[in-house]
Amino acid sequence: MVASLSRLVLFVVSANQHYTCFTSERGCKLTVSPSKIVAVGRPWLEFCCHTPLLVFFLTRDHVQAMQERKALHTLLAKQQEDLPPRRMKDSYLEVILPLGSQPEIREKYLNVHNSVRFGRILEDLDSLGVLICYTHTKQEMQPKSPLSIVTALVDKINLCKRIIYPDCDIKFTGSVSWVGKTSMEVKMHMLQLHDGDYSPVLDATFVMVARDPENKGPAFVNPLVPESPEEEEIFNQGELNKLKRIDFSTASLLKMAPTAEERNIIHDIFLNTLDTRTVSFRSRKLPPNSVWMEDTKLKGLQICHPQERNIFNRIFGGFLMRKAFELGWAIACSYGGSRPFIVSVDDIMFQRPVEVGSLLLLSGQVCYTEKNYIQVRVHTEVYDADTRDHHTTNIFHFTFISENEVPRVVPKTYGESMLYLDGKRHFAAVMKEI
Repeated sequence: MVASLSRLVLFVVSANQHYTCFTSERGCKLTVSPSKIVAVGRPWLEFCCHTPLLVFFLTRDHVQAMQERKALHTLLAKQQEDLPPRRMKDSYLEVILPLGSQPEIREKYLNVHNSVRFGRILEDLDSLGVLICYTHTKQEMQPKSPLSIVTALVDKINLCKRIIYPDCDIKFTGSVSWVGKTSMEVKMHMLQLHDGDYSPVLDATFVMVARDPENKGPAFVNPLVPESPEEEEIFNQGELNKLKRIDFSTASLLKMAPTAEERNIIHDIFLNTLDTRTVSFRSRKLPPNSVWMEDTKLKGLQICHPQERNIFNRIFGGFLMRKAFELGWAIACSYGGSRPFIVSVDDIMFQRPVEVGSLLLLSGQVCYTEKNYIQVRVHTEVYDADTRDHHTTNIFHFTFISENEVPRVVPKTYGESMLYLDGKRHFAAVMKEI
């Protein structure tokens, strides 16, 4: 999704390309340089779709804004070769979130456990990824960017710390790490200040795509040229990530039958749940220290108000991730009986935009467990009250760790068995990364 623009009132760009932004939220102020951002308040990156501009009011009529963007079609490149190549350092940004030095902004990030809300971090990562891509594609002679940068996929977010402290400054860094014709991979890192030094908290990989000014078709982006063996390795890893995603999609259980090993796993589960007192395939009995998968479900409903929209009148992707994570956390908390900690987020595909006014239906469940790990899958769909149609928008995969060993989740139907295997695959992929 495109970074949200709705809360910004005015921003001014000076001649030396250092941007000052005034937001409508508590009069917060944001100063931006090409390589470093010092951020105050939230949302601190929600201006990137039109960077740089001299003066721009974002509270104006949405239709008028879209009419003006139509004129930007003439600025699009006809082919990628027409665009100047970029280096990784050209898109490198640092962002400081001063939770420690400016306590007045903590409330937006604070949870009931006196730590930072990870859902807010997801929103900020999504916004930062968009800004990095706009930095990569910025043309010096263009007053406005003709591109609409859209989050296509959250490939993975791996955390190395369980707790993010609310009274210590946070630093985000990131740059474009791989480029295709119309897509860009962005690698981001989050660190937190402790005893004068920044220590790693998480690593994130997003895939963004460039669209035309009206977000109706693809657009070419600047090629990326590695300058060192280290950058060459990073770029090649981006290409490998693309191939892994293709392989994972090809082997999807929605397309291919389970492997022989997976079929044996499901059959063993089935045999272990048969009631030995009867000679019937229909009589099932839950093994000790186990929970039926169908009993782990939780659901939620979100009315999509204009407050969370972007300039295309669609809901900001970071907002969707936050809502899905919060439901996933509640599921893991309910299932494990104690506070869960997020370990990894992976394979979030934005399949369909969410329009303002839609009813967003969220449904999640535990799909796999191992020791004290809980794999949660959250499915989101939009419901059109006029047509009564349901359309899937996202599938989210979250890996949590509980303080204690958790019961084993057990599928009962064939469909649940496929969810179990899919969860097992995602869990195995996460364990290879951390």
